[in-house]
Amino acid sequence: MKRLLLKSMILKARITQADLRYVGSITIDEDLIDRANLSEHENVNVIDRTNGKRLETYVIKGERGSGVICMNGAAAHLINKGDLVDITAFSWSTGEADPVFIEVDGNNRFVRTLDAGKVIG
Repeated sequence: MKRLLLKSMILKARITQADLRYVGSITIDEDLIDRANLSEHENVNVIDRTNGKRLETYVIKGERGSGVICMNGAAAHLINKGDLVDITAFSWSTGEADPVFIEVDGNNRFVRTLDAGKVIG
């Protein structure tokens, strides 16, 4: 039986921009996309640690090494510049999950990969 399991999580990323004029999505630094095993146009959930809001959108590539995490389109009404967010992706599997958890610093630079058992809010 297939189940929808957690695949990737970027922890405590800071929103660097919010662009109401752009078509909906989330722009993520390409370095973080690679580290978190995400793909451009992949479906992700964004959980706002600052205000508790959650939304679903898709990934677009941001400039590599820029630290950009930008909410685009209508989502920019819900999640604002400066907010701390977790970004999650899920995948269908018939096996067990082996998710990738990456931690970033206050400038959205990769700090480390965490073991699932060591992820603490």
